[in-house]
Formats: sequence, structure tokens, C-alpha cells
Amino acid sequence: MHGTIDGFSYGMVTPLVGYVMACLGSALGLRCTVRSLSTDRARKPGWLALGAASIGCGIWTMHFIAMLGFQVRETTISYDASLTFLSLLVAVLVVGVGVFIVGYLGARPAPLLVAGVFTGLGVAGMHYLGMAAMRMNGQLGYAPAVVAVSVLIAVVAATAALWAAVSIRGFRASLGASVVMGVAVTGMHYTGMAAVSVRVDEASHAADGSSLLNVLPMLVGPLIFLVLAAAVVMFDPLLIMGDDEPRRPAHRKPSRDGEFGAARIDIGDVVGAGEVVGAGEVVGAGEGSSSWETTPEVLDSYGSYGSYGARR
Repeated sequence: MHGTIDGFSYGMVTPLVGYVMACLGSALGLRCTVRSLSTDRARKPGWLALGAASIGCGIWTMHFIAMLGFQVRETTISYDASLTFLSLLVAVLVVGVGVFIVGYLGARPAPLLVAGVFTGLGVAGMHYLGMAAMRMNGQLGYAPAVVAVSVLIAVVAATAALWAAVSIRGFRASLGASVVMGVAVTGMHYTGMAAVSVRVDEASHAADGSSLLNVLPMLVGPLIFLVLAAAVVMFDPLLIMGDDEPRRPAHRKPSRDGEFGAARIDIGDVVGAGEVVGAGEVVGAGEGSSSWETTPEVLDSYGSYGSYGARR
């Protein structure tokens, strides 16, 4: 007979908590990936790996927190530990492949499309592998059309996430992107769950345990990892302050300590090509002459500041 499915047995608690975890993992992954773009080449793989693991753990944690609210009234549910942790490994690895592709090749259309499709299919695979880990007194069935929609959502969400990881700048922008990504991940999960049906086998013995008791211990590891990743991000000044933009040298008023900026040039003196005021000396107007202000852009036309001295 058909089982009676209840995907919200704890009300909106599990969807909301799962959504928060998806947002947290996405936010940490975005910040770590952004950090990798401004660090030296030796540390880049470490930041990318931390970002990939954060996103993967966030997606996986969202899935199993949401599954706490999934019940079939005619049978109890437990989970196969090996398949469950295999689904976690798949989530981290496929996200890692996508993050490393865009981390090194950028968000150009070709690598972004390849990375997005691969990662999206992997995330969908993680979801359905996690579903295959369920043990119950019955058989799961799926509506193919709805499954296809869930896979499409996963691909689009993964592509958007990877694009955001290397394109979004600024702390607030990253938070906004993580909120949108959380919606996409949660939407993909519940779309996939809408495809599920259960046929209860009365001749079988009911599985031992409940979904709550079997899933909670499995969530401890990923939750601890996300907390540690959050600590790494919080203690990195560039990440928490959102200092993502490449730093440009500031041109300021010249001073005795060598700072460069706008300078006053004596109109009565000859300033030829390669003779640039900017070595810390302010040249005033001479007798019978006038003066004007010149900007760094004008001075740059004669050469770089560090290459020429000031002449009067």
C-alpha cells in the first residue's frame, strides 16, 4: 500500500534551520573563494578547499536537517551510515571541482558552464544518494518529471553559486548572494522531495529506530566543521571587513617623506620630458612668473614617480 508521507512533521522548524545552514555554508564558501583571489599562489588551494568544503557541508547539512522532518506514518526510518557519509563526500568533492575550476580559470562562459553542470549534477547526486541511504519498511518511488526539474534547479543554482564565488565583491554583496543561494538549495531539496512516493511492504519488518535518532549523530561532524570555518573567516581581517577590491596606490600631496600627489611647478623653469616634480619638493612660483596645479595623471605622462627627480 502507499505510505502517508509527512515532510514537515516538525512544522517549519526543519525547513528554516536547514535554510540557515545552507546560507551559512554558502556565505563561508563565498568569502573563502573571494579570499583566494587576493592571496599568493601557495595559499590559494587552501582557501579554495576550505570554501568548497564549507559549501558542500552546508548543502549536506541542509539536506539532513530537512530530512528530520520527513516521516512515513506507516513505518520508521533509519539511515545507512556508509551511504550517508558517502553522500557527504560526494557533496564536498563535486563542489570542490567546480570551485577550483572557476578559482583558477575565472567566470568565463566555457569553464563556468562545465563547472556548473558538473557541480549541479553532483549536488543532485548527493541528494538522491542520501535518499538511497534511507532504510524503512517500504520502497521509494520517484516522479521522473519532478526529478528532472530538481536536477535542473541544482545545475542552475550551482552555476549561479560558482559565478558569485568569483564575481561578487564586498561583504554585504556576499551575504546577499548567500541568501539567494540558500533559497536555491532549499528549493532544489523540496522539489526533489515532492517527487517521492513510498510503497509500504507489510510483509517486511519495520526498521529499528527513528529518523531523528539516526540522523543527529551524523550531523555533528559537519556542524563542527562549519563552526571552525566560521572562526577562520571571522579572524581574517580582509574577509570580515570585506576588503575584496584590489588596492590601488593612492596619490596624495607631496611631503618630505616621499609621498606623491599634486605638485606646484614654476612656470618660469623648463620642465622637459622625464623631468617630473614629485621627489618631495614643492616648487613655488618664481619672481615674475605664475604657477599652476598639475595632477598625477599629467605627471605620469613624463614617467613614473619613482624614476625621476624634481628639478627647479
